[in-house]
Amino acid sequence: MYIAMNRFRVNPERVEEFEQLWLERETHLQGLPGFEAFHMLRGPEREDHVLYASHTVWRSREDFEAWTRSEAFRKAHASAGQSKREGLYLGPPAFEGFEVIQTVDNEEKDP
Repeated sequence: MYIAMNRFRVNPERVEEFEQLWLERETHLQGLPGFEAFHMLRGPEREDHVLYASHTVWRSREDFEAWTRSEAFRKAHASAGQSKREGLYLGPPAFEGFEVIQTVDNEEKDP
């Protein structure tokens, strides 16, 4: 399993805009080989920014890397540099990729 994560430092005055942008965007992820889940996470608020992280779970690093070379990736990121977003982010997103080395599941799952 591979987890791909981007951290975003967002202008605190534009949090609603950021969240709406992500809630309304087309991800182009459903049905891709190896894609398992996507989460957008809201983190701590600091004086100068609010921290967010996008988190995708893939069956393997190879599946993630294949997606980054795909047409679906290009479509999902087509508007990434639009000028209307100037001042929304405090710098570029910070990418971090993780190979999962251990998973602990809840043994008592809902039926």
